[in-house]
This record gives sequence, C-alpha cells and structure tokens, in this order.
Amino acid sequence: MKIRKILASATCLALIGAVVVGCSSTNKVEENKKSISEINLTYVKAPLNVPSIIQKQDGLFEKEFEKDNIAVNYHEITSGPDQTQALAAGELQFLHALGGTSALIAASNGIDLKIMNTYSRSPKGFMILTNNDNITSAKDLVGKKVGGPKGTILHQVLVAALNKEGYTIDDVEFLNMSIPDSTTALADGSIDAALVAGPTALQAIKNGSKVVVNGEGLVDGIIVTAVSKQFAEEHPDIVDRFMKVEKETLEYMDKNYDEAMEKVSKEVGLSVEETKELYGWYDFNMDLTDKDIEELEKTQEFLIENNMQEKKVDINELIYKK
Repeated sequence: MKIRKILASATCLALIGAVVVGCSSTNKVEENKKSISEINLTYVKAPLNVPSIIQKQDGLFEKEFEKDNIAVNYHEITSGPDQTQALAAGELQFLHALGGTSALIAASNGIDLKIMNTYSRSPKGFMILTNNDNITSAKDLVGKKVGGPKGTILHQVLVAALNKEGYTIDDVEFLNMSIPDSTTALADGSIDAALVAGPTALQAIKNGSKVVVNGEGLVDGIIVTAVSKQFAEEHPDIVDRFMKVEKETLEYMDKNYDEAMEKVSKEVGLSVEETKELYGWYDFNMDLTDKDIEELEKTQEFLIENNMQEKKVDINELIYKK
C-alpha cells in the first residue's frame, strides 16, 4: 500500500510538473510573440532599389504585419558601416539593401548578422566616369586623381579594372569621397575620374561624361538583405514573412512593369524612360546562388588584399537557413 501511495503521489507530482512546465513554455512563447511591437529596417532607394521603393510606397510590409499589431519603421541610412552598427546596437532588425562589402567587413568585425538573400546584382550599374577625352581605359588612369567611396563595390571595380591592366590602386591618386562629392569634383575638374552609380551616373552621362569602364566582367555588384542573427533565431517566422513580402514584390514588378516604373520614376526624380533604361542595368532575383557566393568570396579577397578586412569569415556560415 505504501509503495502504491508513493507511486501515486509521484505520478501526481509529475503531472503537475508537466502542466507547470507546459504552461511556462507556452507563456514564454506568448510573451515572446507579444514582445514584438515593431520591426525596423533600412530604406535605401539609391542607386535604383526598385523593390524597396515599391514596398514603402505601397505599404507592403505594413500590410503583412498589421494583423499582428507590429509596426514597421523605415530608416534612411545609406552608409553600410552606419547600417551595420545600428544593427549591432539593436536599433535595426533588417538591413534591406546592404553592400556585400559592408556585410563582410561587419561580419569580420564580430557583428552577428545573417544574409537572408540577394537583393540585387548590377555589374553595369557601377562605373568609372571621366570628362577627359584622353582617358579611354583603366590604364589611362595611372597617375590621375580618382574620387569615390572607399570599401565599396565601386572601389572594387576600380581595383579590378586596374589589376586587369597590370596596375594597382597605388598607381592612381585615390581620394575617398561620396558619390555626390565625386560627381561634383569631376564636373569642376578637381579630379580626373569619378566612381559613380545609379541615377547619378545616368545623369552625368547625359551631361557629357564618358564611361571608362563598368563592372561587367569584373564584379557582379552584389547587394544583399541581412538580418540580426539574434532576431532571426528568436523570430524565424517574422524573417520568413519578410522574405515572403520580398518575393511577392518581385512578382508584382514582373507583372506590372509599366506601373512599377512610373512609381519609381517619381521617387528618384527621373523620367519613366530614364527609369526603364536604368532598370535594365539591374537583376533583382533574390535567390542566393552558388555564383553569388563565389562573387562574395572574390569580394572578401579584395577586401583582405586591400587591408579593409582583417579576419576572414566563412561565408556559408553567414547565410540564413530556415
């Protein structure tokens, strides 16, 4: 009898414990869900980030998350380092259009991020422009002043173009400056060539500047969408739904091309015809392919060789997996 009573008591205690643990786990899950009242992402419309422009104008992320009372906040942070620092500080959860160079540098510096997908590729969209008729190829840049943003895809185009001709970045006078500043400096003759992309490049070309070289055959110009590693681990459902909206946006762009181009043209200040011309430079397929990974490996080599990245990272480990 005593043994039966002990077993019965033990069973009751076990059941009570299971209920308590079960309730506790459920409560934690519910608390976790309730804790998400907002998501913060970057809004970067340049050079020509059509998906982001459409998503913001049409409130696509808001429509996806409003049923859960989750607010969507856009932050216009265009600098890669500023984006990744904000992610590390917990101020942002998603970096929607982050340069592959910035993603790799951040990861090597210990910032925990995951690459969700490719945002865009644009070899043609990143170029070196000049107003000097005597500069017709990368070798003509030797000894000349070239301005542009350091540690970016544009910088990578310059290095790759010089290397192809048997030269290095040390053979030119490279001046680190923003795209707007480099365009102004090119116009007033302060520099001989400028690293330019997107609408700014198109406008400069229409104003008489000539393309020395673009990224074709040199770099793919990969931009990615990234997420905080911690956020991805705690809220994989939110990440998956974010990617669902991305996919739906691309489907909309494909089926409603003219409408999409009209929306984007108003946002970037170009005519519809100019926007369509520029759009032809971009590939917005979000699938992260083996070729994309190979390109990121090449980018990492470029960063390390040019002393912009010290620690090598495992790119496959950076990729978000469901």
